[in-house]
Amino acid sequence: MNTDEQSLNELVDYLLQADSADRLRDILEGLLTPAELHAIPQRLQITRLLKAGVSQRDVAKRLGVGIATVTRGSRALQAGQLDNI
Repeated sequence: MNTDEQSLNELVDYLLQADSADRLRDILEGLLTPAELHAIPQRLQITRLLKAGVSQRDVAKRLGVGIATVTRGSRALQAGQLDNI
């Protein structure tokens, strides 16, 4: 296992220790910058819109993001990485 993978696993393990939504929010606010706290939920919105059948171009326009960001979300959906969204 490489260092990046190990670090990601440690992050996941740490996040799983949160015993409530409020605690998880506190952890995320402590770890992430305001920009990251905006971008990550926005990526969730992207995938939900794509899953609802909205075109990539319309998603980008609605959310004010680049088409590359939307394409990344589309690829993750196609790869089955975000099945539960």
